[in-house]
Amino acid sequence: MAITVDQQTRRIGLALSGGGFRAAAFHLGVFRKLHALNLLWKIDLLTCVSGGSIAGAFLASRWGQDNALDQLESYLRTSSIAVSSVLGGMLDPLHSRLDKLASTYDRDLFNGGTLDTLKNGPRIYLNATNLATGNMFFFVAGGGGLSEMGEWEMGTVTASHFPISRAVAASSAFPPVFPPLRLAPDEYPQRDADFVCLTDGGVYDNLGVNPLMRKRNALDYVIVSDGGKPFAMDRSPTELGSVVLVHAIDILMEQVRGLQFKRLELNSAKPGGAKPAWLSIDSVEGQVRDGDAAYAASISTNLTRLSVAEMDVLKRHGGALIEHRLRTYMPELVQG
Repeated sequence: MAITVDQQTRRIGLALSGGGFRAAAFHLGVFRKLHALNLLWKIDLLTCVSGGSIAGAFLASRWGQDNALDQLESYLRTSSIAVSSVLGGMLDPLHSRLDKLASTYDRDLFNGGTLDTLKNGPRIYLNATNLATGNMFFFVAGGGGLSEMGEWEMGTVTASHFPISRAVAASSAFPPVFPPLRLAPDEYPQRDADFVCLTDGGVYDNLGVNPLMRKRNALDYVIVSDGGKPFAMDRSPTELGSVVLVHAIDILMEQVRGLQFKRLELNSAKPGGAKPAWLSIDSVEGQVRDGDAAYAASISTNLTRLSVAEMDVLKRHGGALIEHRLRTYMPELVQG
């Protein structure tokens, strides 16, 4: 893959945030614009969280196929998997809600594919959170490398035959709607734990920035597509304890978000650091129609089908922001 700039090969990494189907559709707008700019199939690395994992894994499973974008759009317009998965898990004593979620992903998106079936695409990280250690836990494949799963503290193991659908389910298992994905010892052997439980990658970092910073990935450009729920000022903050807890979690996530953007900025200042750009769904800088940012950011975080109006705004806004960021901060990547 890669791209040639000033007669030198350069590598591009793209992070796809969490945020349910809202984020997936926002990322779809990014994909469509990158395709129009002849950049999509030149991406070298995808790092994905939750809703971003749905979009990123689907794209990687059909890498180089232009109709993949239409297929992803059709899926987001017509599917409401959260409802079916929750109800199915409640009614089936032998399978959890997360099992049902993974089964739905497999049926509608991945057709029995395993991590090794992603080998012809870019290097892709599907990020979850390890509840045993509090670390980011990744499933990684493609890019000519090994298919693996693990994290820095507990280590990694080969995962050639691990289903894509289960990796995406772990990445998008947002609590409390879905229980964690449990990895048995025969899947992920551990000396210090009887088993490992994985929850939504957004609990650790909803942007999935870490793989962009790894020296082994040697990226020259890093782009973050942030379709997550924006943090909004509350002029009448609540004093109700349960609501305060929810707001506290939102504040913690916003702090991580800000710190990750700062990391990208500081990394770019180092010798050999990758040039960064990021686009957040509530940004008005680059929107093509007044109100697009506000409307896109107001769409709720869930896994239910998007209306025609929601899909159109999310695609348009994602495409407009990525083009603005590229032309502003990475004009050498854009021809014409």
